[in-house]
Amino acid sequence: MEGKTLGRINRNSKLFKTIIEAVHEKKGQETVSLDLKKIEESVADFFILSQAQSALQVKAIADNIEKTVLETCNEKPYHVERGDHWTLVDYVNIVVHIFQEDHRHFYNLEQLWEDAGRMEHND
Repeated sequence: MEGKTLGRINRNSKLFKTIIEAVHEKKGQETVSLDLKKIEESVADFFILSQAQSALQVKAIADNIEKTVLETCNEKPYHVERGDHWTLVDYVNIVVHIFQEDHRHFYNLEQLWEDAGRMEHND
């Protein structure tokens, strides 16, 4: 647990801000962050969730996150799981979920992690 504590980040971190900006550049909708730091069982400090209108937009958002974070923060994701309806980009302390609307409602991560602090990031 000590390593996780040392790696804690906040919403003002360069990585966090870069991810949010990359999502907005590709018109991600209903973007929220869930602050999981106070939840002992959490696997990350933050989840960032966003919604796309199509499989093509899901891919575009994920690709832009990877590209922009690499260029701005010099970081590659630890893991990426690609799908047409849901793509996950994992930066260890920040895990990004890009959903098509029906899958976002089905999995309902906001309710699953309802104890997390929630912040909207919509312009």
